[in-house]
Parts: sequence; C-alpha cells; structure tokens
Amino acid sequence: MTTPELLAPAGTPEHLETAFAYGADAVYAGQPRYSLRVRNNSFKDIAALGAGIERAHELGKQFYLVSNIAPHNDKVRSYLRDLAPVLEHKPDALIMSDPGLIMLVREHWPDQPIHLSVQANAVNWATVEFWRRQGINRVILSRELALNEIREIREKVPAMELEVFVHGALCMAYSGRCLLSGYMNHRDANQGACTNACRWNYKPVQHSHDQTGDLIATSADAVETFEPKEILLEEPNRPGGFIPAYEDEHGTYIMNSKDLRAVQHVAELVNMGVHSLKIEGRTKSTYYVARTTQVYRQAINDALAGKPFDMHMMNELEALSNRGYTEGFLRRHVPQEYQTYEQGSSYLGTQQVVGTITDADDRWLTIDIKNKFAPGDQLELITPAGNLRFSADTMENRHGETMDYAPGSGHIVKIPKPDNLPEKLDFTYLTKIFPDSPAS
Repeated sequence: MTTPELLAPAGTPEHLETAFAYGADAVYAGQPRYSLRVRNNSFKDIAALGAGIERAHELGKQFYLVSNIAPHNDKVRSYLRDLAPVLEHKPDALIMSDPGLIMLVREHWPDQPIHLSVQANAVNWATVEFWRRQGINRVILSRELALNEIREIREKVPAMELEVFVHGALCMAYSGRCLLSGYMNHRDANQGACTNACRWNYKPVQHSHDQTGDLIATSADAVETFEPKEILLEEPNRPGGFIPAYEDEHGTYIMNSKDLRAVQHVAELVNMGVHSLKIEGRTKSTYYVARTTQVYRQAINDALAGKPFDMHMMNELEALSNRGYTEGFLRRHVPQEYQTYEQGSSYLGTQQVVGTITDADDRWLTIDIKNKFAPGDQLELITPAGNLRFSADTMENRHGETMDYAPGSGHIVKIPKPDNLPEKLDFTYLTKIFPDSPAS
C-alpha cells in the first residue's frame, strides 16, 4: 500500500507552520503574478518564499510552488526572469498547466520536477500517459473524475504519480476554467483574479425599458416584496429533460457549488495507490488549515492501519464554515446534489474560533480573543497533539478582575487551565461549540 502525501495550502508562513504542525507532509504556495491567486500574499517577496522553502526542508517536508497561470504574451516575456531567483531556493516541484511555460522550464531547468496542475484538466489515462512522456513527475487529476476512473488511470499508468483533491471549494466551471468573472467583472479567473461571481446572491431590481428596448434599473434597491419563483426549463431538443431553477426572498444561487468533502473516501484512494491527497484553500484561515489537516491526517493514518472509517471525522469538518458539503463527482450524484440554491454565504459551522492561546501557567490559560464567549460555554482546544473539550466556569481580564464574558477581538482574558492539557500549545485554537452540535 502506498503511503500518500497529505498536501495542505500555505498562503502565508503562518499557514505553512500550522499545516506542518497538524500533520501535513507538504504545502503549496505561489507567486501572485503567476498563480491563480493573484492577490498579494506573504510569498510575493522572493526572500519570504525562499524562507518558506527552507523552513519546509528543515522539517523534512516538501514545498511546491504554484505557477499555473494561463499566461498571455506579457507574462511569458517576464516568466523566466522572475522564476530564476525562486528556483535558486530549490522548491520541490513547480505546479504548472501551460504547455508553453512547461516547455520553457524544461529548456532552461531540465532537472526541475513539474507537477501538472488541475487546470490542465487531465481526465483520462491517455492524457496522463502523454504528460508522463513529456517528463512530468505528477498529474493533479481533474475534479470531475469518479473513483473508478481514478482507479483505471492508476492501473493504466502506474509510473505516474497522481494527486487528488479531497477537500475545499469547488468551481462551477470545469476544474476552474471559468469565464464568468471575466465576463461580468472584467477580472479573469484564469489570470488569478476570480471574483467568485458564481457564488453571489442575485436579487431582482425594479426596472423598465429604454428607447431601444433594453432593460434599465429604475431603483438601486432590490424589490421589497417578492413572490418566490420556480421555473422548470426544458431544452427543445431534449423533451422531458427538465432543469429546475429556484428564486426566493434570498435571491438565486443557481451557479453556486457546495464544498468538497471526501474524507469518507480517503481509504479507497489510499488503497488504489494515489500518491497525494490535496486540501484546497490558500486564502482560508490558519484555523481552517489546522482543522482540515488534522482530520485528513487521521483519515490517512486510519486507512494505513486498516481501521474502519470513523464517522466522527465528518462531524469534525462540520465545525468549519462551509457552503454545504458534497462528494463532488467521486460518486455520481444527481445534479441537485452539486448545487445549493438557497445558501450562498458560508454556513457558520458547528464551532467558532473564539481565541488563540498566548500563554499558560499552572492555573490559567491566557487567550487572545477573536469572538465573544462566556463562562459556561462549551469550549474545545484544537491542538496538534489532539483536541480537548471542556467548560470554563469563570474568566478574568489581565488585571485579575472577574468578567461576565469575553467581549471580542482585541481583548485578552484568562480562563482556568483544564486538566489533561498537552504540554506544547503552539498553533492552538480555542473554539466555542454551538448548542446541538454533534458530541465528540
């Protein structure tokens, strides 16, 4: 049985450290100009990027540089110039999608490992074999594949490493090749500037017609009173092939995808020999990185040990804000399972981060507050060594004065130190468990 790599996102050095603390084997990050996360991040600076790569190697881990832009001519001209100083720091692989850039890298750095990005949409074994013959070290398979298709690719091309997404946001377009943001907002998703227009809440606005018959808004406000609409669409060449569309007082989310959660399929992916299991989310919080990495680390370890699947891991992931979960295409669901029409913003989840631990002594934990909580709330400490649920019956401010509640971000409070607490509290999060959440 292949021991798969657990690959986590790292948008900042703090994300990198968190991912490794919670059990990741590798992280991926990118230069904003040449990856599909064009917004500035901590790794826009070559020195910071080099420090991240060096830190990963100090820990015996891997660092992959995302370089998967669909480049126009101006970026082709600058690519080799900007890449050269990065490669001096020896990232373990480049994640690339464009054949032209791959060709240029092969010409200038023939020994540099390259992983084929999911943006290249590899969906069959012949494509994977083609890229193997081009010297690609690993193929990140398209998200649109079913488990049996992944298995067949593994069997047909045993010499190629395969990587599969197991958790995170999904795009309504084919593995991210979307034009919607560029069309609506002039920000091209394939250049890293996606505005997530597919996830917005669209509401009806009062309107009339101009002299040419085009619709024009007569009010900047959404319609105050709204009758829910249900539309059943039929394509003329496919009679009986109906597609439902819904709009209610919240608007319509017809293009909004649920989030991928495939922890229940980790054992099967491990057994078929997938080399890397990937968590999406370079722009998510460090808490998200900690929680997802922790859960998928357990899932991999359990699979390698031959243990049955622990359903509690599903509940652990429910603690995170999400858009509702789906298995994606790993098993062929009906179309309604892939989209959520009523919810566009994230569900809050069953837990909320309320603080991080800044200090601990024999009696007290010192908490840097992020969100409100009060004595008597059910709490959970999320630590790399394991999680601990407890309740604090009192809290004090930094001056030793009793407090009725922790007001929120910007405040420091102390709560009694619970029993059985791990010795190391680096990368530890304090969460509040909402009522009626699943039991541990």
